[in-house]
Amino acid sequence: MRQRRSPFLLVLFCALTTALVSCQQGENRGNKTDLGPMPTVAEPPYLCGYVPRRAVEVMTGVRDPLARGSFDLTVADGAGAGSCAVYQRGGDRLQVLHVDLTPGGYVAEVQEQLDSGATPLPEIVPGSVGAYFRRASGENNAAFAHLVRGKAEINIALEIGVEGRDSAGDVMALMKLIAPKLITDASAPSASPSVSGKG
Repeated sequence: MRQRRSPFLLVLFCALTTALVSCQQGENRGNKTDLGPMPTVAEPPYLCGYVPRRAVEVMTGVRDPLARGSFDLTVADGAGAGSCAVYQRGGDRLQVLHVDLTPGGYVAEVQEQLDSGATPLPEIVPGSVGAYFRRASGENNAAFAHLVRGKAEINIALEIGVEGRDSAGDVMALMKLIAPKLITDASAPSASPSVSGKG
């Protein structure tokens, strides 16, 4: 005769399974409701050589993130180039953050963003201009920052931010941490560009 499974054992099994899944998700995303401030100093350890891991963990909610990429500040006549892609560990390995350094920045792109309602970045590096903004739809609390200084351009794309955080403020804070390290003297403009924000 087939034995009936104890309801108690079934409930216990379900509870353990739920706890295990929650634990694994917690390891990947960390504390999604951490509303603490971003670091104001770029301290090691770094992802891809230049991006402070602690700052990434705060703005993405991902603990011990997986990073792929590197930066070479000797290429493009010293203006530098490279990228850093940051992912959640395990599961689908969703990309949560992407940072690009490319030669040949265009101030006109920054002006277009400002004309569309973006907020101007402070002059993080002398002669630099930039903008930052949240995704208009609010989906995934995504936000973006764009900085141009002469021959160099940095783009930050926070694809999945922490719910409840100021994601636009987070990408601005990350730009303050990494731009002074990634923008080299070789990228200095011959004349300071100027852009104007609304208001």
